Amino acid sequence: MADTTTLRTNLPNARVTPRFAGVATFCRFPLLADVPAEQLPVDWALYGIPYDGSVTYRPGAKFGPRAIREASQYIKPVHLEHEVNLAAVFSMADAGDAPVLPYSCKDTLDAACKFAMTLGDPAQTKLFAIGGDHSIAYANLRATWERRGRPAGGLALLHFDAHLDTTDEVWGEKWTHASPFIRAIEDGLLDPKRMLSVGIRGPLNDAGDLEYARQHGIELVTYQDWKSGDGEARISSFLEKLGDEEVYLTFDIDCIDPAFAPGTGTPCCGGLTSAEAIDLIRRCSGVNLVGADVVEVLPDRDPAGITSLLASHVLFEILCLAAVYEKTPTD
Repeated sequence: MADTTTLRTNLPNARVTPRFAGVATFCRFPLLADVPAEQLPVDWALYGIPYDGSVTYRPGAKFGPRAIREASQYIKPVHLEHEVNLAAVFSMADAGDAPVLPYSCKDTLDAACKFAMTLGDPAQTKLFAIGGDHSIAYANLRATWERRGRPAGGLALLHFDAHLDTTDEVWGEKWTHASPFIRAIEDGLLDPKRMLSVGIRGPLNDAGDLEYARQHGIELVTYQDWKSGDGEARISSFLEKLGDEEVYLTFDIDCIDPAFAPGTGTPCCGGLTSAEAIDLIRRCSGVNLVGADVVEVLPDRDPAGITSLLASHVLFEILCLAAVYEKTPTD
């Protein structure tokens, strides 16, 4: 098991300070403002973007960051299967919430990106955004792309979702939670030929809804592909081709079946179980993760907080991917 003697993130001792006590932060990480100067910059800054002004169905995901903070109090730093201790590999902090302008989709994304650009050291600190609706992925993806030196052609993307989110426009608005990746592709933030969308399913608004993905080379693995087709092989092939390329990971909680994650605004039946979703993330072990987000948790539709709890575990699993890469010898 991973060495736990030298920790880079100071966590409260749960056997001394109860997990139900104190101010809730993501995974009990310290607030960025409270990290001593000699321990800066941190490796990962986690922050909320409490915004749901671009949803096309049920609102409420603006309360997601607060609910996930609360649910993540029971997250522990050591990963049993990967044999890594997050607190020993990375210094991590909760950077608070980005400002939002609730009546403007684009202004909110611009403000969130500007806020993210101020966090930590651009050369060292990676960004993890917690939403909020899926439009916020654009803001964190843009900030990540900027801080990685504006790589030509854009970043690679691992996308877990029930929906493609490449719709051009809804109700005259181009910056909705249905549009983050078409906007990111247009702006050169990501490379569609190095984009993998996993878990897509359910009825479509139009038979042509998949055409954009197909025309731009997005690797599309539906839930049915993964469950009973060649999806597993295609995911493995995609990951192998990535090698050490820098990757952004975005996870919409509605990728998971509403039986396991009912607290979301656009639920779609027939999806991943919680165990399947965690297994799929773990299969991405070895990717060079440089940014991430978890989005679309809607607490008001979340009996017993099970969706927020699951989102906190997804957050942990994603960070552990980065920890595995950090500890893997490169020679």
